[in-house]
Amino acid sequence: MMSVFHVSLGVLLALALALAVTYLYVRDITQKKHAILRNFPIVGRLRYFFEQLGEYFRQYFFLGDREERPFDRSTRSWVYRLAKDEGGVIGFGSTYDLQAPGALVFVNAPFPVLEEDRLPTPALAIGDGWCEHPFPARSVVNVSGMSFGAISLPAVRALSRGAAAAGCWMDTGEGGLAPGHLEGACDLIMQIGTAKYGVRDAQGRLSPEKLREIAAHETVRAFEIKLSQGAKPGKGGVLPGSKVTAEIARIRGIAEGVDSLSPNRHPDVADVDALLDMICRVREATGKPVGIKTAIGGWRFMNELCAAVRRRGRADAPDFIAVDGGEGGSGAAPQALADHMALSISEALPRVVDSLVESGLRDRVKVIAAGQLVTPAKAAWALACGADFVNTARGFMFALGCIQALRCHTNTCPTGITTHDPRLQRGLVVEEKWERVRHYCLNMNREIDMIAHSCGLRHAREFRREHVRIVQGPGRSAALNILYPTPAVRD
Repeated sequence: MMSVFHVSLGVLLALALALAVTYLYVRDITQKKHAILRNFPIVGRLRYFFEQLGEYFRQYFFLGDREERPFDRSTRSWVYRLAKDEGGVIGFGSTYDLQAPGALVFVNAPFPVLEEDRLPTPALAIGDGWCEHPFPARSVVNVSGMSFGAISLPAVRALSRGAAAAGCWMDTGEGGLAPGHLEGACDLIMQIGTAKYGVRDAQGRLSPEKLREIAAHETVRAFEIKLSQGAKPGKGGVLPGSKVTAEIARIRGIAEGVDSLSPNRHPDVADVDALLDMICRVREATGKPVGIKTAIGGWRFMNELCAAVRRRGRADAPDFIAVDGGEGGSGAAPQALADHMALSISEALPRVVDSLVESGLRDRVKVIAAGQLVTPAKAAWALACGADFVNTARGFMFALGCIQALRCHTNTCPTGITTHDPRLQRGLVVEEKWERVRHYCLNMNREIDMIAHSCGLRHAREFRREHVRIVQGPGRSAALNILYPTPAVRD
């Protein structure tokens, strides 16, 4: 009897399989959308299957350690080791190509600094003398803007706790101030995006009352007016409706489940004078430092901004400028903009610093650099260019466990960082990951100092352009101060 049952079950399964194959065959050969399936029914489906999985096969089996984009395996491994507090030590030599154009080479000192002569890298006060509550920023490396919405609640909580333990700040991103940001009691920079989420009134305009309400939080140390970001300059923030949960909708003041699309720019800011007016309004309402975040496409903006400040007076200047390179971007962005819009940080940063120097404003305005600066060497280069601080988003995402699955915009992130699916968020254990955030930040700062000491400097704030050389081609490099000589101050 049991034998007959097994035979009957097998026949049913075979019949079901045959029906399924027949159905797919008829469907494929009669559809008109895909030529491959029409000409090669069923078998053609294998092409789409392997095409979908191709990027993952390449990532793990075929690409070399220095070949993958946007971050190669060697760079990711370096960040993982820093986050796990395993040190950045390797054996048998580096795979970094010192002959490749753009390679960084630091100028080692014949007599490096001894242990007893080293000094701690000093904090820098943002807005000191220009607002009621200046911000003494302690860490060179900090968490760049990632909105609650673009990243998950567990990710926000882990970053907040880790940043507090490491002594660095956390930028809220344009999605508003969430309870998760406040949980760790870390220093926060509240970002004001073009939609003004969290600080707007019922008509979507900037609300002085809400600004004061947010500024009342002691841990909110500064405000950042976002003009653009490296991944999509000229395009507002994009949060797919699948990621707009009830809590996110409440914080942002938008409808649940509907795409969150910020305007391309602040509707009330159409020129540099209007921008400076907004900076002054926010600073007056909050008593705290106010800066701007922007990608750079040319020299006109900085020239006009500096000219306006010189005309109006130094009190109207932004307290800081966060320069985002065109290679930046941890969220959703149109490929046309992500690939081709805005200068890379390697060109934008020295030009921004030079504009401030020429205008006599370098001591007034602090400079923050961002754009794939996830390793100590890249961060040290930014300091040598003239930056005061370094922001990184994807560096801290790697610290949280990001595997570069390239699914940030799909709500299916396998590590729980950029998804609001509770099942996937379960993989991100806050109690474990905040320690990795802490280790990554502290070890980044430590290794930046290590590079400085090897260059003969007592701490990282002594970096200058002459301490870095950029490879131009095989067997040929040029000093950064030759490529970008520091200009004289204009009268």
